[in-house]
Amino acid sequence: MRLEPLPPPPPSLEFEVHRRLRDLIVAGELAPGALYSMNELAAQLGVSRTPVAQAVARLVDEGMVRVEHRRGLRVLETSGHDLVEIYQIRLLLEPPATARATGLMRSRDHQQLERALRALQEVATGPGDGREYLRRDAAFHHVILQASGNRRLTDYVGTLRDLQMIRDLSTVDRTRPAAEVVADHERIYERIRSGDAPGAQQEMHDHLAVTYRTLVAQETGEMASPTLSWPR
Repeated sequence: MRLEPLPPPPPSLEFEVHRRLRDLIVAGELAPGALYSMNELAAQLGVSRTPVAQAVARLVDEGMVRVEHRRGLRVLETSGHDLVEIYQIRLLLEPPATARATGLMRSRDHQQLERALRALQEVATGPGDGREYLRRDAAFHHVILQASGNRRLTDYVGTLRDLQMIRDLSTVDRTRPAAEVVADHERIYERIRSGDAPGAQQEMHDHLAVTYRTLVAQETGEMASPTLSWPR
């Protein structure tokens, strides 16, 4: 007997509310430090308070908001120290994931990564749009992480990137000229495209490490060397 696979289930209302609120936070429409009533949010979204409360619980777990008793939810600001910790985690996770993705990628994945790179190059050379630049930067990294085959890792790093976005044109955007960052991505792409897993891993490490060292210097006044390094 052969059964036809069932269609994927539609996203739940809680999922849709969570995605909408998260997008609003990342876009800055729900501002860092501001307090919002869950009842008002539910009314504006046209839903009951229950899916909003469920979505907010997920945002609390992701470190984006704090619930204040009888007052509502407050969007949390991303501090310089938070950014340092985010890059420490990314240094641990993304370079080995890049090596794994290099070995798993096929022609379709390479084409998707190339499109993401071209999109980043376009916004980097066009009129200044910091948020769009960060979104396209994140999209390039997302393609690689997705190709590594670890969904939880992809989702987790995506949350970390969103926490960076909350900071809007912050230290992250001023650590290096856009042209240098795009050049990093081009080297990562070339290593992946040639199947050089150790080289791709090292390029990803070096790319993240430069920003990490700059952030640590801004936070502490001292330069720091990442604890992880892979030989070429």
